Amino acid sequence: MFASLHTARLATRGVQAGGSLQRLVSRFHLALAAHRQRRALAHLDPHLLADVGLTVDEALAEAARPLWDVPSNWRR
Repeated sequence: MFASLHTARLATRGVQAGGSLQRLVSRFHLALAAHRQRRALAHLDPHLLADVGLTVDEALAEAARPLWDVPSNWRR
């Protein structure tokens, strides 16, 4: 639980510092994009996952990540 709260604070640090509604909306769109991509990844066939170098377990683990947990390069 602590790690999830800590990650959430890191993901929203810019929003808290800047207070910008536009930044908040942007982060929300990024989180939704990550959620859609992870959901699609979870539904790929094992042979397609093998083509990108992932196992079914790795794909499911990625799909289970929290909504706000996006790659750091997306937050710039």
